[in-house]
Amino acid sequence: MGARPGPGFVRSSLAGARRLAGGLRQRARRLEPLGGERPGVVVTGAGGTLGRVLRAGLRDAYLVRAIDRLPGEGIDLVADVRRVELLERALAGAAAVVELAATPRVDTPWAEVRDNNLAATLATLEAARRAGVDRVVLASSNHVTGLYEEDEPYASVVAGRYEGLDPETLPRIRVDWPVRPDGFYAVGKCAAEAAGRFYAEAHGLSVLCLRIGTVNAEDRPRDAREYATLLTHRDLVQLVRRCLEAPAGLRFGVYYGVSRNTWRIWDVEEARTALGYEPLDDAERFR
Repeated sequence: MGARPGPGFVRSSLAGARRLAGGLRQRARRLEPLGGERPGVVVTGAGGTLGRVLRAGLRDAYLVRAIDRLPGEGIDLVADVRRVELLERALAGAAAVVELAATPRVDTPWAEVRDNNLAATLATLEAARRAGVDRVVLASSNHVTGLYEEDEPYASVVAGRYEGLDPETLPRIRVDWPVRPDGFYAVGKCAAEAAGRFYAEAHGLSVLCLRIGTVNAEDRPRDAREYATLLTHRDLVQLVRRCLEAPAGLRFGVYYGVSRNTWRIWDVEEARTALGYEPLDDAERFR
């Protein structure tokens, strides 16, 4: 084991952290308000897979400001989005915010879900309200109904056991079915959806929640379940664009985000009707 850091090291580290935090605050103050010829869209949690796909897919039509807690290529602001005042300044002039900031592991413990994931969502909603942002696209998760996958026929579908099943008659899980979260991560997403409805109804925000399927860097299924749950990169971009372009009068909605997979277990009729979402890709082409 190494030697324990001495008091001087601790003081130096704390001073460095304070300088970094101060620099981030100053940078946030210097950020110009978004707007101009293209609508401004802020993407939080922009350093992850979803964020990278959306940054690339939205830049032709929107002025994108990418925020993440870690520095990286294409990140405009390194910040803790749980800090409402800082985020409010970063949202100035934006037409919309796409909220992705979260620890994405399905097995994330409740303390981290509460203090990180849910706190980030609540701060984003409040900052959007204060900054006058019209729309929040909130990344929920398919795991809010994950325990349906323990029931038939869904258990067989996600295991790749298709004998005796007809994908045309498969009863697909709808957004108006009761939530059945499969872990604390999913419990946090249920709470995030509820918070979005509260801000829509009590504060007039337009909040659209996406129960996102499987999006991965490979952009293809990696196991049997993902032949049902895949959301390809181009379908993800289309879905978020549809949310950004939806009528201002659409105050709140919850939609499944999944591609046109033959064996998909979630219904996308609500997204088709309310948003005009028409998924293009079928995971079967990767068989």
